[in-house]
Amino acid sequence: MPSTVKFFRLYADDDGESHFEELEATMSSVQYAPPAPPLEVSLEPMEAQSIRWVRFPEHWNDGAHPSPRRQLFILLEGEVEGWTSGGETQLFKAGDRVLMEDTTGKGHGARPINGEALAVMIALE
Repeated sequence: MPSTVKFFRLYADDDGESHFEELEATMSSVQYAPPAPPLEVSLEPMEAQSIRWVRFPEHWNDGAHPSPRRQLFILLEGEVEGWTSGGETQLFKAGDRVLMEDTTGKGHGARPINGEALAVMIALE
């Protein structure tokens, strides 16, 4: 059975409401960097345009906004609470990954929990 990596997807539905869903990327053993031993690599690559470091200050609080572009959010340090316009909330911890595709509609909001947080934002388009 192939292994998987779980991640969240943030998207807007046809009515403009944002939602979270949990998805899985299928992994396969690949001779990725010979002569190193094989690694598990996702089967479907994602093209990236740029990478930015993002620091959430301790008391930063955000109202709802759509994602400015399709991007992958990876939390490196701290905790961030995210919420959707549909009322869903999700607590993200270091190592969590979110594919942000809610580029239209009412958007989402976020805030760091218990101090600042550090993330990497990878622009996909």
